[in-house]
Parts: sequence; structure tokens; C-alpha cells
Amino acid sequence: MDEAAAAEAVQLIDGEGEFAADSAERFMAAAGVAGCGLSYAVVSIMGPQSSGKSTLLNQLFGTNFKEMDAFRGRSQTTKGIWIARCVGVEPCTVVMDLEGTDGRERGEDDTAFEKQSSLFALAISDIVLINMWCHDIGREQAANKPLLKTVFQVMMRLFSPRKTTLLFVIRDKTRTPLEHLEPVLREDIQKIWNSVAKPEAHKDTPISEFFNVQVTALPSFEEKEEQFREQVQQLRQRFSNSIAPGGLAGDRRGVVPASGFLFSSQQIWKVIRENKDLDLPAHKEWMVLESDVQSGPVPGFGKKLGYIVDVHMQEYDKEAIYFDEAVRTAKRQLLKSRVLNLVQPAFQKMLAHLRTRALEKYKTELNLTLESGKGFAAAVRDTTESNLNEFDQGCADAVIEQADWDYSKILEKVRRDVEDHTLSIREGKLSELTNHAKEKLRKALVEPVESLFDAAGPSTWASIRNLFKRETEAILPEFQKNLAGFEMESATSEGMVSKLRDYARSIVENKAKEEAGKVLIHMKESHDKDSIPRVWTGKEDVRAIAKDARSAALKLLSVLAAIRWDEKPDKIEKILTSTLLDGSVTSKSKGASASSDPLASTTWEEVSPKYTLITPSQCKSLWKQFKAETEFAITQAVSTQQAHKRGNGRLPPPWAMVAIAVLGFNEIMTLLRNPIYLFLLFVGYLLVKALAVQLDINREFQNGVVPGIISVTAKLIPTLQNILNKVATEQQQQQGHHQDAAAEAPQQQQQPQPQPPPLLLSPRSPMSELRRPLHMPFSPVRKAVSPSPSSSSSTVTSPRNAGEDQKPRQMVQPDNESNNAYSIV
Repeated sequence: MDEAAAAEAVQLIDGEGEFAADSAERFMAAAGVAGCGLSYAVVSIMGPQSSGKSTLLNQLFGTNFKEMDAFRGRSQTTKGIWIARCVGVEPCTVVMDLEGTDGRERGEDDTAFEKQSSLFALAISDIVLINMWCHDIGREQAANKPLLKTVFQVMMRLFSPRKTTLLFVIRDKTRTPLEHLEPVLREDIQKIWNSVAKPEAHKDTPISEFFNVQVTALPSFEEKEEQFREQVQQLRQRFSNSIAPGGLAGDRRGVVPASGFLFSSQQIWKVIRENKDLDLPAHKEWMVLESDVQSGPVPGFGKKLGYIVDVHMQEYDKEAIYFDEAVRTAKRQLLKSRVLNLVQPAFQKMLAHLRTRALEKYKTELNLTLESGKGFAAAVRDTTESNLNEFDQGCADAVIEQADWDYSKILEKVRRDVEDHTLSIREGKLSELTNHAKEKLRKALVEPVESLFDAAGPSTWASIRNLFKRETEAILPEFQKNLAGFEMESATSEGMVSKLRDYARSIVENKAKEEAGKVLIHMKESHDKDSIPRVWTGKEDVRAIAKDARSAALKLLSVLAAIRWDEKPDKIEKILTSTLLDGSVTSKSKGASASSDPLASTTWEEVSPKYTLITPSQCKSLWKQFKAETEFAITQAVSTQQAHKRGNGRLPPPWAMVAIAVLGFNEIMTLLRNPIYLFLLFVGYLLVKALAVQLDINREFQNGVVPGIISVTAKLIPTLQNILNKVATEQQQQQGHHQDAAAEAPQQQQQPQPQPPPLLLSPRSPMSELRRPLHMPFSPVRKAVSPSPSSSSSTVTSPRNAGEDQKPRQMVQPDNESNNAYSIV
């Protein structure tokens, strides 16, 4: 705040009696008065013209009011009412300098403006300074007596609920001590008070009930300036904390907040200027009431407002009693209409607060009632009734007797507010119940239905229907029971239950559509639940197993071809089996016309199109694709079985061995009688065995007889040379070391010939054993014998073997028999 700007005096009311609202607003902003709340005081001064009022205020409060120039003569200096803020005094103190009384400039109008300004000062001030000459004390015709009479007369019109401090400032004090002057002054004041006409109710009321009278004296400013200034500073101390209890302005009842001070002052001056005989304290009460109702509902609003209006009307009746009745009545009606128009916005504001409070209270009580477990409809009914009754009572209390205001429209608005909020809460609660039931249905159906489709069989849809019935009968009655608390119509309740049942059906149908979209994957892939490995021996019927696997895949296709909500049987599986499994799709399509093909259609017999998941033509296409992708697995299974048979067919069958023993008895006996034959036969056997191991006969003939013969023929001579070189090397080593014992051939470890890895199968998943990659048995491949340094020959391989060497091989050492053969040779 700029103290210099705040101390600068601004005219509040000009000499013509016009309220300077614009300059006053600028002053309130510059001086920072509007933000003081209730922590401010108003001080005014009145007294005879040219009695030094402005000088006293400037010396006492540091203001800058215009002072009289004594060298130019005694004349009127202050016109109207001026306002400034005291500098250096807390709390905020607003000072008003009133135009002096008994001035010759106004003439006959002086009395009217004197009363108006005095009434205005008493209406808005906490402390009124009355400036008077010391030599007028005790004089019957003193200049201050008309002023005091004016003050007391206007006070009778105010009937202020609080005391106003009247501080009499005796100017140009003589040698007579103040303690002698004060009793005389109080006696004069009491005489004036007794002479003023008062209402009957206050006829014997002492002056102390209305005024807090205090007296102080100051020396002459012109003759004793230094002493004057010192005593003024002492007086200034009394204005510090003036609004505190016991201070100069200790009675603060009915104080208008600082933000409304300017508006209140303007309204009071307007009433005074228009000479409307209204009670100014009632006007202050109205200002406070209007300010309070802006921030919230006011308890007892109707009684307070009715009292204010009644006081105004009674005052009018008292003052207008001697006028013509017709004129008085007409003016009274006009006055009443204006008063009611003035206060009706506050009444509407009060109703708006009651409406807001009723809705908020309804929301809170409804939530608490619902949380207690009470049914929704019952909670809404009880809460609505109690809140509407309370609102109706509040509106009735806000209405005044002097007006016939109708609040039925606002009551209807409150009812609509309650209904709208109730509808919103109801929809939210129903949505919450519905979503909860949907979530339970989803959890109860999705995974079980998916599991049933994974293990598809003839009873899949029967199991799904049983699951659907069991879960809906468990969840839907509970949902319907929760709806009972809403007390809705049975048709509405049944409709919600029906929608929830349709939602459950949609869960199953969507899951069926999802699985139908992956039917080819399901047909080719199944889960090996028992994890039982299966080895292809030569005894299994691979074609029969393949047929069983395809039959199971076809059943899965028939299950996912259509949605079956009823128990009525259909011919889908029969048609698919007879058309796709028993017969050949290719031969059927070539040998018969499209009209005779049961799969040449887009619908199934006895199945609604909306429940069709895979059409007959789509089944036919899927089956062709399925067969094409599984035929290779079957072929590999057959090849593996044949390879296994060849691997286990090295010895002749038992009957052949018996026949050889019987038919070759003579030859056997010849060998036994001539051991040399037996020895040569044994050596030949070892030689052939060594050649067979080196040439890997089993692997060569695995790819066919003709390729095997060609490959063995190409490698026979190099292999034989290799064996002979090995024998020659061993003989040279034996001679070099002069060993008597037979030379031991280098022992090389032999890895056992790996058997074909078993083909893992599951009896419950026949197609899986055909779809798995078949592991062909690896034949042992001979390890090339490193030639000795003296050997000039090397191993020769055929082009076929060169190509095969590009592949990873399992290298094995020659067995013991081939080593023995080398030694013997």
C-alpha cells in the first residue's frame, strides 16, 4: 500500500449531495481497505465551521485534508464529505471530514444537509469526534448546542443496536482544568438529551444506552503549537487497537465487512437523500443478511428478512399517519412492492442454496443407505421422501409473511434433480451387477468349453449343453435375486435375465467359432496325454493305425462343423465318414456329378445356417488338405517299419534252419570227418565277414538291390586290397621283432551298431505317430584303415560314397571277427 496515496483525501459526497462512487472505489483500492474484512474502524468529525476540524485530523491521523488559510479570512473550506486513511495506526482506520455546521454559505439549506450528513456519519462510523470551543461550555446559546441536538434527533431514527463513541474534543482549552470542564459539559449534554423527543419505548432510556461519551481537551494550535502537537500525539495512542474490547470502538455489533462498506455507505446515503423514512440499522441488517446469503444458506432467513421488511413498513406507517388515507395506502403499496423486489433476489439465492444442499444430502444419505444393505428401491424411496420434506420445510422458513412467493417450481426442480441422480445411480448399479454376472459366466464357461473341444468326441456337444445348463442355473437365479431389490417390472427383470443367458450362449458360440477356425491345426495336432513311446516293429498295421487316426480327425471335424444347442441328432458325422473316410474324395469327385456329392453344398441338413461353422464344401477342402499333409507321415512310418524288418532279418527263419540241418546232414558229417575243410570254411567265413563289415552291406542295400550291387561291386576290390595290405603289414612287424607268438592284430574299439530309434506313439493319438518325424536307423560305416608307411595302396571310394561322405556319419571300428580274419589270412 502507498501510504502517501492512502492519506490523500478523496471526496466521498460532493457539495451537491451526490455520492462519488468512482473516486471512492479508487480510494478503496489504493488504500487497501476492501481486503481488511472486519478489522477496520471508521472515524468521522463534525463541528462548527472553521473550528479546525481538518487541522485536527491532519495532525492526529497524518491525513492530507484541505485546511483553512487564516490569512484569507474565515470561510467554508470543506464542502460535502471527504475520506482518507489514517497513516501508521492499526487496525485500518478510515477518517471522514464532514462539512462544518452553521456556515453562511448554505443559508436556509444548511439545516437539511447538516442533518443528512450527521445521520450519515452516525450510521457508518464507530467513533464520532465532536469539535467544540472551550468558551461555549456552560453557555445557553453556545454554538455547539444545535449540533448536539441534531445528533440526538437523528439518533432517535437509527435505534442503533450498538453504541457509538462520541469523543468531545474541547479546543483552545483555557486555564480551567479538564476535570472541572467535563462535568459541566456532561450536564449540558444530558439537558440536550432530555429535551429531544423520543419514542415511547425509549422515553426514559439514559444516554449511556446509545452513546459512549468521552471528553478530551487540546490547547490552541495557533498560540501553543508545540504543546498542541504533543497532546495530539497522546490522543493518537488511544486510536491504536480501537476495535479491541475496551477500545474506543469496542462495540462491533452489526459491522459491515470492509468489502461491502462502500456499497453499504452508498445505499445509506441514497436512503437519506431520498428522505425515505426507513430504519437505517434495519438496512444494515439487510446488507449483512444479503452478504451472508451469497455464501450459503442462512438459518432463520425468512424471519430475519420479514423483520427487516416489517420495520420499514412500520416506520412508514408511523411517519405517514397524518397524510390522506388513499394517498398513504397507495404509497404504502408502492413502497412494499419496491422493498419486495429489492429483497427477492436474496430469497431466490436462498432457495438455490437449499436446492444444492438438498441434492448433496440426498447423494450422501443414499450412498450410506445402500452400503447398509438396504434394497435400492426402498433406499431411494425413504431418502427421497426425507430430503424433499426437509427442502420443503426450508423453503417455507425462507418465505416472508409480507409476500406470497411461490416456491413450487424450485421444489419441482429439486425433485427432478433427485430423479436424475437416482436414475444415474440405478444404471450404474445394474451395470455393475450385470458385469459381475457376465464375468462369472465367462470364467465358468470359457476354459471348460475349450477343454471339451480339445477332447472332441460324440458327446462333446452334450457335455457343453450340460455345462451351459449347470452354470446358468447357478448364476442367473442369483442375478435375478439381486434385481429384486430394484422393484422393477417382471418383464424388465426377465428381459435382463434373458440377455444374460444370450450372453452365455454367445460365449460358447464364439469359442466354437474360434476353435472351428483352427480345426485343421486341431486335426493335425493332438496332445499325447499318456506319453507312452511306441516302437515300430514289423507287427503293426500302419494303414489301420492311420485309418483310426483319420477317423478321430474326422470326428473332430464333424464336432466343429456346427453348433448344436438342441439334442436333435444330425447326419454330419455320418456324411463325412461315408464320403471322406470310407470313400475317396478324389474318386468321388471324378466319378460322380456334383449333384450326387453330399458335400457339394453350403448348408447342412437339419442345421440352421446361423449355427453352421464349417460348410460341407469347406469340410471337403479341409479334408483334402489334411490328407495331403499327413500322407507323407504315413509313408515314412511304412518305410521305417520295413527298415526295421530288414534290420532284424539277418538270420534265416527257424524252419529254414531245420531244413538245412536235415537236407545237409551228409555235408555236415563230411566236414566233421575232415577238419581241414572245417578250418578252410571258418577262414572263408571270417574273410567274408570282414568284407561285409568294411563294405557296410546292410546300408548299401537299404536303398535298393540294384544300387546296392553297383556300390558293393565298385568297393569290393579296393576293400580286398586294403585287407591284404593289413595282413602283409602285420607279418612284416612280426618278422622284425622276432616274436615267436602269433602277432596280435591292433585292437580297435568297436562301437555297437545303433538300433533304429523307436518311433514314439500314443494309442490315444493315432495320427500323432504318423505326423512325427521318422528317425531312420543309421548303418555303421567302416572307419578307413590308415595305411602303413610301407603300403602303397589307398582306399578307393565310389562317387556314391564320396557324396555320402558329405553327411555326418557315425564312425565305428571293425569288429573282432574282421580282426580275426586279418590275422588268419
